[in-house]
Amino acid sequence: MIEVRNLVKRYGDNVAVDHLNFTVQEGRITGFLGPNGAGKSTTMNMITGYLAPNEGTVVIDGHDIMEEPEEAKRCIGYLPELPPLYPEMTVREYLDFVSELKSIPKSHREEEVDRVLEEARIADMERRLIRNLSKGYCQRVGLAQAILGNPKILILDEPTVGLDPKQIIEIRELMKNLGKKHTVLLSSHILTEVSAVCDYVMILSHGKMAASDTPENLSRLTQGSNILDLTVKGAMGTIVSAVGMLQEIQDVQYQMSEEKDCVDVKIKTNPEADIREAVFYKMSELKCPILKMQYSSLSLEDVFLELTQDEMEDEIPREELVSEENESIPEKWEEEKGEEDHESDI
Repeated sequence: MIEVRNLVKRYGDNVAVDHLNFTVQEGRITGFLGPNGAGKSTTMNMITGYLAPNEGTVVIDGHDIMEEPEEAKRCIGYLPELPPLYPEMTVREYLDFVSELKSIPKSHREEEVDRVLEEARIADMERRLIRNLSKGYCQRVGLAQAILGNPKILILDEPTVGLDPKQIIEIRELMKNLGKKHTVLLSSHILTEVSAVCDYVMILSHGKMAASDTPENLSRLTQGSNILDLTVKGAMGTIVSAVGMLQEIQDVQYQMSEEKDCVDVKIKTNPEADIREAVFYKMSELKCPILKMQYSSLSLEDVFLELTQDEMEDEIPREELVSEENESIPEKWEEEKGEEDHESDI
């Protein structure tokens, strides 16, 4: 349904999208995952025809976006990160206006607007000014304009950014329902967002594809190793030598611990291996007490952080990527919620 071939976008010396190739299959909800600055929005803008690539092609349902822009864009409903709303209009006036822009026949416009009002669950807001709506309802209006005309493809750029937890759940349910009728490409930097909604995941880093697969297969990939975190009392050289004698180790990291005269050790092992007993006996032989031992499997967060590590160090802290609480609750939520409760009719 969407074919991206060798896509490149440069801003001066900065390469935002670097020879990107992928395909979005019909009927799927595909997640576009990556930290801020990874190139997600730039790629989406090129897919929709808002930006021209320096190199490469985008084909939408058989139509090249540069050579057949009108035919390609008829297949797309687009919700940018900031919905293109007119605050002085009522919800219905705005959707009537968008339906005219999309060349929906006049005889069908009222029926089509009624349909999207119901699908976006904003029928009770149709006569309210957009400027009086909460952030959550503005996102719903943005989704409603995207699905006007019943396009085959929906492209949604960070559709839940800035929403409170209740609104996020509601928008996710709405996206799942839309996925039953449309092919959806959804960008996000929130891992739980993609896991909860998407059938297929693409992870972008530095404008390149870092990984792509189903959420289940990516989860299996993350479970390909186990992690053993230790704090051991003893000399660094002694501990390094002892760990080096152990079998089934994929990787190991050492650093001086905050605990006095201790070393922190992080050991990555094969998924079948459980080396806790071997570690215990080896350290006992050397009279190096183990003050902490924590065993865990890698999570989806870990593989994401590993694939995008360099970029994320420059862009955003881990908390923003893996915590819905930090990402989704706006600073003025209570104030916004109060405004919603006191919205007035026209």
